[in-house]
Amino acid sequence: MPDNTTDTYQSILDFFHQHSRLVVITGAGVSTASGIPDYRDANGQWKLAQPMEYRDFTSSELARQRYWTRSTIGRSRFKAARPNQAHIALAKLEAIGKIESLITQNVDGLHQRAGSQKVIDLHGSLDQVVCLECSQRSSRDLFQALLIEANPALNTLAAPALPDGDAFFEEFDFSSIRIPACDNCAGRLKPDVVFYGENVPKQRVQNCYDAVDAADALLIVGSSLMVFSGFRFARHANNKGLPIAAINQGVTRADCLLSLKINADCVDILERLSTDATNNDL
Repeated sequence: MPDNTTDTYQSILDFFHQHSRLVVITGAGVSTASGIPDYRDANGQWKLAQPMEYRDFTSSELARQRYWTRSTIGRSRFKAARPNQAHIALAKLEAIGKIESLITQNVDGLHQRAGSQKVIDLHGSLDQVVCLECSQRSSRDLFQALLIEANPALNTLAAPALPDGDAFFEEFDFSSIRIPACDNCAGRLKPDVVFYGENVPKQRVQNCYDAVDAADALLIVGSSLMVFSGFRFARHANNKGLPIAAINQGVTRADCLLSLKINADCVDILERLSTDATNNDL
């Protein structure tokens, strides 16, 4: 259906009334109120340069040094983020049985910290690192401590926050940074997230398709779905004939597939929905 940005709160309330097995896809717009910047503007365009790609991280030692320097600087602010009312509302809606599963493109873990149980982390989690050689996973906090121990200067640096724990920091000799290796095989370590240009693990993709297959409607929250890894599930839902709604400020890649669209702050809308749920109006 054509993009409809004039739908009212009553429309999304009716959508929840009519469907009891919702699958939700969330994006960066859900976490901006927690202080984590998003990537795109209301037109779906990059606000800053596109994030580092997988091929650059894996092929260039300097790229890895740059990534880990900036990520170390941004880590404390990212880790300090707390779930906002959108995360809390989605957890409440799951608890009363309105949300069957939640697919998030975010890597911040805030849905789980808010209490959501049925979460698929489509793009992984920044709380872990993974070895590119032996696939061993370990704690990011431990890796952070080792990074700072090997590079004490990192503990004194500060920079503006960027999406997903990154920081805007350029005037530095990144080649001086020593990156700890995997303690199992001495291999290269990577954050356990899906970089741009990297494939989402096949089983995780299948889990998301299965979640859509088990649902009776799809709700997109705080995401433009410009990245195909998330958009494909909206397309799959459309092919199955499922109604699709979106709560998002600005355009989405799925606009032509939507049954309704609320062009508004998802925090406000979700908080109202959870309040109505608490009052047994859903």
